[in-house]
Amino acid sequence: MFTATTPDDLPTRDETLAMSGLEFMQGVIAGTVARPPISAVLNYSLDSVEDGKVVFRGTPEFDHTNPMGTVHGGWYGTLLDSCMACAVMTKVPKGSIYTTLEYKVNLTRNIPLGTEIIAIGTIDHAGRTTGVASGEIRGVLDGKLYATGSTTCLIMKIAD
Repeated sequence: MFTATTPDDLPTRDETLAMSGLEFMQGVIAGTVARPPISAVLNYSLDSVEDGKVVFRGTPEFDHTNPMGTVHGGWYGTLLDSCMACAVMTKVPKGSIYTTLEYKVNLTRNIPLGTEIIAIGTIDHAGRTTGVASGEIRGVLDGKLYATGSTTCLIMKIAD
């Protein structure tokens, strides 16, 4: 995998539309499509992709804390938005794009700094115009549930 460091590293609109969402996500794993810069900033990366399921792996560090020194809720939210929306993306056909319409996050406990987690997104529904997915963040070593989430994404046909 490589990380986009300039806009030129990202696929063009036409390149994106020429792939299904699953092909796009498989391209990120294979290193033919750049991972987004936010993943480097927040210390997470794509771990696995399959039809209807995406897993990210990450570790929160001090740079990801709030003023109280605990992991900022935005870190949880970003990881869940990423895994859930990308699970929807695996169902997006060629010629279409998607975007997150809304998402919800439930924090169940604080992730200790330096704890490696996986964020698992699983498709619940993929239709012509909407996709719904759920997600969870779990510790890699302890298996503890740190957060859950749900999302609704808008799927838009752009080209034939």
